[in-house]
Amino acid sequence: MLTRTSDRRPVSELVHEQRPQESQEMALVPTVTNDGPVIVEVEMGADSSTTTVRATVVQAATVFYDTPATLDKAERLLVEAATLGAQLVVFPEAFVGGYPRGTNFGVIIGNRTAKGREEFRKYHASAINVPGPEVDRLAAMAGKYKVFLVMGVIERDGYTLYCTVLSFDSQGHYLGKHRKLMPTALERVIWGFGDGSTIPVYETPIGKIGAAICWENRMPLLRMAMYAKGIEIYCAPTADSRQVWQASMTHIALEGGCFVLSANQFCRRKDYPLSPEYSFLGEEDMDPNHVVCAGGSVIISPLGTVLAGPNYDGEALISADLDLGEIVRAKFDFDVVGHYSRPEVLSLYVWDHPAPSVSFASESEKSEISHK
Repeated sequence: MLTRTSDRRPVSELVHEQRPQESQEMALVPTVTNDGPVIVEVEMGADSSTTTVRATVVQAATVFYDTPATLDKAERLLVEAATLGAQLVVFPEAFVGGYPRGTNFGVIIGNRTAKGREEFRKYHASAINVPGPEVDRLAAMAGKYKVFLVMGVIERDGYTLYCTVLSFDSQGHYLGKHRKLMPTALERVIWGFGDGSTIPVYETPIGKIGAAICWENRMPLLRMAMYAKGIEIYCAPTADSRQVWQASMTHIALEGGCFVLSANQFCRRKDYPLSPEYSFLGEEDMDPNHVVCAGGSVIISPLGTVLAGPNYDGEALISADLDLGEIVRAKFDFDVVGHYSRPEVLSLYVWDHPAPSVSFASESEKSEISHK
């Protein structure tokens, strides 16, 4: 279980590195534990006329192939975040259900293996139905700890899996989901594709919140659609721990004039099942403590200032106070769907209807009759 202290040492004594680009008006106030994650908080001198929201991104590993244990871990992390005063908590991509790093499910062009099919069966069993009992439990957690919750899950819809983000309000209501539009590389073998009907931005008392997952954040037209919906707190659950990811997150914050909250897992080889049940290709003798995903979770302001993180040290709760007045200050410079747009030259059409593989004429007829 995570622990924290009320240590309030001077900045000169803190282990968290002060970055040159950080404003001198911003005081870093971390809480350091001996056996738990580094808790990084940021206190900002916000104007009393603007709203301030305390946000936390979770950097932690899934309990792979054990969804009940993963939900238990999520609740422990939520308790800790709520203790820190978090109003919004963002979890990594595929936290519930797991990100199957290092495996290929026995797929080569023209062939699948029996072992790979069995790996997919177990992965499918770890996914969750939406709606379903796991969604109900997550909603109850959000309501119990009074936080807005953004959770990365693997969604099971029949026999197809989707990489999905679920959102919940602080009253314990399920708000909806976003399915990843474009899985990356081999992800396309195991995950289906989302459509335009699940690109929501939710208007909440703490701001307009939406999410895009991992490399779909690099899709300019998807970002433009979210900006057009007025997103203010842009959540970016990811599996990318490379340094270059930070450049993408800073760019999105500046481009959209929004806060960007990126949550990634920190995990070691031992966080996955042992070989031969689960093999990292080409790394059968990998040290159990070898880091397979180094995190890099971060919170960035609309003006491109890094407020907290990136953390590459271990599991962590990374927190910052978001002064929503900073959005207006940033939009004064650049409003990508407002005064800095040229719709008579460049425009975007978004097909935001569900795109089922099969539609039945009888259902369409019933719908027409009900609307007469």
